[in-house]
Amino acid sequence: MAIYFHEEDLPVGVLADGPVAVDTETMGLITARDRLCLVQISDGKGDEHLVRFANGSAFDAPNLKAVLADPARVKLYHYARFDLAAIAHYLGVWATPVFCTKIASKLTRTYTDRHGLKMIVSELLGEDISKQQQSSDWGADVLTDAQREYAASDVRFLHRLRDVLVTRLEREGRMEMAQACFDFLPARAALDLSGWADKDIFSHE
Repeated sequence: MAIYFHEEDLPVGVLADGPVAVDTETMGLITARDRLCLVQISDGKGDEHLVRFANGSAFDAPNLKAVLADPARVKLYHYARFDLAAIAHYLGVWATPVFCTKIASKLTRTYTDRHGLKMIVSELLGEDISKQQQSSDWGADVLTDAQREYAASDVRFLHRLRDVLVTRLEREGRMEMAQACFDFLPARAALDLSGWADKDIFSHE
């Protein structure tokens, strides 16, 4: 297992075919204000690739965009809503189709309200991940080893989590419902980008 660090784009041919786990790191939680700094991606075979974008980047990244926009590859996320919006806003592609482990957790682990990645990795896989670097400066000129490890860990377990959560969704008869939620996520992210991030347009009010 290794963590590979790249500047501005993903090299050609470093990922196997099939689903890829994807995550992003930004300067904050307001997509249009807080620039995209890092995209993490893994094919689930044991390596993680980190693509860093500098301040002022043109976000060209043709190789990364080709993978993210490939309709034949399912993209695995934890809280896909945020990552889809960031990728669409800065890279200009919709990184779909989607499987979101947070949504799958909420539809299956109804015995708890704890659906953070650290918690579900601990319960479902018996692994421990550190969230110590979650709020660190992702726009720094040099990313520390701790930051790189944190970023890599956000995609390291998503393939295995997906397998466990699919089994639970099927067991509870909620796979179709989950898929409908996944399919709607690009529209939800587009609403966020268009100014409805904190509005529930489906509510009565």
